[in-house]
Amino acid sequence: MVQNGSNTTVKLIGTWASPFALRAQVALHLKSVEHEYIEETDVLKAKSDLLIKSNPIHKKVPVLIHGDISICESLNIVQYVDESWPSDLSILPSLPSDRAFARFWAHFVDGKLFESIDAVAGAKDDAARMALAGNLMENLAALEEAFQKSSKGGDFFGGENIGFVDIAVGAIAGPISVIEAFSGVKFLRPETTPGLLKWAENFRAHEAVKPYMPTVAEFIEFAKKKFNV
Repeated sequence: MVQNGSNTTVKLIGTWASPFALRAQVALHLKSVEHEYIEETDVLKAKSDLLIKSNPIHKKVPVLIHGDISICESLNIVQYVDESWPSDLSILPSLPSDRAFARFWAHFVDGKLFESIDAVAGAKDDAARMALAGNLMENLAALEEAFQKSSKGGDFFGGENIGFVDIAVGAIAGPISVIEAFSGVKFLRPETTPGLLKWAENFRAHEAVKPYMPTVAEFIEFAKKKFNV
């Protein structure tokens, strides 16, 4: 296994609208890893031979290619980048208890939170959508509580710096903005999720995120194309 990639070619296969590819891009930026970015240009219709070869099980972006090693799954990539390119800035916290906390909430995002977002997005009508919205709001309330406890007054889940949980939660920013636009319901509100609302602003504006995160309008246009709206 390659322990340090300073002399090894690094490539990232992604697509501009993927919230999961965003995670990998942010991690690589934070660790100042020079790499080649390969855009999957028509991911809705066809997948490149390189993607299929690099991720034959799921055939999905992102994939990090480090020399002759392919790393799949976004959170797996983030952890791999953090461990393979040691620096003063660590993405995962050093204490085992803090690492466990970070992994728990990252899995919460990819499990319960994305499930509730997908449910609202896939609702057949307004009545069904509003019924499902309650579950999403409950999950966001739980995440708000976690933010208030872990941020300790800072801008991010890890305090003053972006960390593992921030990168994980950052993947919901685009999908949330899309379902807010289509449903007319605001899920991040000053009265219910003030911390997350401010966190989202800070995350989008961060120098490791801003170059890679599409605008809300771009996310909405992509969603219209994907779902033929």
